[in-house]
Amino acid sequence: MKNIKAIIFDAYGTLFDVNSAAEKCKDKIGSKWEGFANYWRTTQLEYTWLRSLMNRHKDFWQVTEDSLDKSMKAFDIDTSMKNELLNLYKVLSPFREVPEILKTLNYIHPGSALIGFIGLGLLLLWDIVLTKKSKVFQIIQGPLVAVVMGIVFYLVTKGNSLFSIAETHLVSVPIPKDLTSFIGQFSFPNFSAITNPEVWVVAFTIALVASLETLLCVEATDKLDPHKNVTPTNRELLAQGTGNIISGLIGGLPITQVIVRSSANIQSGGKSKMSAIFHGFLLLISVMLIPNLLNKIPLSVLAAILLIVGYKLAKPALFIKMYKLGWKQFLPFTITVLGIVFIDLLYGIGLGLGVGIVVILIKSYQNSHFLHKECEDCDEVKIKMTLAEEVTFFNKGSILNELNNIEENAQLELDVRKTRYIDNDIVEILDDFAIKAKERNINIKLVAEHEEIENPTSYIEFFKLSM
Repeated sequence: MKNIKAIIFDAYGTLFDVNSAAEKCKDKIGSKWEGFANYWRTTQLEYTWLRSLMNRHKDFWQVTEDSLDKSMKAFDIDTSMKNELLNLYKVLSPFREVPEILKTLNYIHPGSALIGFIGLGLLLLWDIVLTKKSKVFQIIQGPLVAVVMGIVFYLVTKGNSLFSIAETHLVSVPIPKDLTSFIGQFSFPNFSAITNPEVWVVAFTIALVASLETLLCVEATDKLDPHKNVTPTNRELLAQGTGNIISGLIGGLPITQVIVRSSANIQSGGKSKMSAIFHGFLLLISVMLIPNLLNKIPLSVLAAILLIVGYKLAKPALFIKMYKLGWKQFLPFTITVLGIVFIDLLYGIGLGLGVGIVVILIKSYQNSHFLHKECEDCDEVKIKMTLAEEVTFFNKGSILNELNNIEENAQLELDVRKTRYIDNDIVEILDDFAIKAKERNINIKLVAEHEEIENPTSYIEFFKLSM
């Protein structure tokens, strides 16, 4: 490494847009400029590979010029433009997203990044190896050790020009001087704003987002729980609403269930509601008594803890499991995850819900009825059609098709004993089929929960009385 004076990498096609030279001349070249630019680049690469294989090397600029000559001839471009195109190739424009991406490099903080990766490695080691070696590592939680390590790292590297962590990358909680200043942080709401429509819009938005987040956290927490307890969602939302009312009255932020605190309770062996209450008091005491210490925790360490929790909730094995359950489970699940990750929580849930509804409708369409032919070799064909518990207008096509395919002189038994809802469109189909059945000498036996009727005169009247 001591003898290396520079590291060079190919920026063409990665940082710089090789088509930009032709694009700048598109007024002269015309609509074929894009095809010409792609052909020029492809020829340039082909010439490079051929010369490498033949061991007949030329410098990059000569290969670029040779490929331009061929491209201009292939696309009938005026040769007087050659020097202009070559000069423009020397000052290629970067891709549109490159400047923004390069700007993000300014926000990389070596100290924060380093302790974040160290914390992530420690958590993985703790979870995969150490907890299986000794019960001590089960009692002392990995996230706590990672946080302590983060604080120590901050104190040790404080003042270091490279690895010191700026205050913007640390936890920030208010530091009260005494009990009076602590209580002074609370404030009562301004009720004069209650008539402002914007307040109501924001309130409903927060309520919706917080409720969805809580329900998702409830589902995730129940899956993390080794005892597989089931959280009562109605009670959870009622508690959250009550908490938000009280929080708002003292100037607090909206509250919601958070998977990190729930997972911390589970990892610490919490089994009852008291664990959550005790956890809340610990947070309150910490904010009151040790805010200075809390403000030394690097945010990157907390991010590492969140990554581990997130991985446990959406590990690759879960995606494989959902895939094996079939596309009807995998598709809504995948779309929900991708929507949440790449757009936001509301869009992700909305997209997943929409796809889920479509899947349910498809399933409902497929499961509208069960058709069974009895005694196919007999002279008299007997067919039993059992309708599903709910038969909607989505099932109209499939049921109509089955009825039209029934042979003449057949015996049809229509079983509606399990049916609790039947759409009026389906009843009309049955009424119309009754007329066709007489013409085709099909005998219909309608089997209901409390009676059996041969060739009913009106299905509409029958289902009105029975349902």
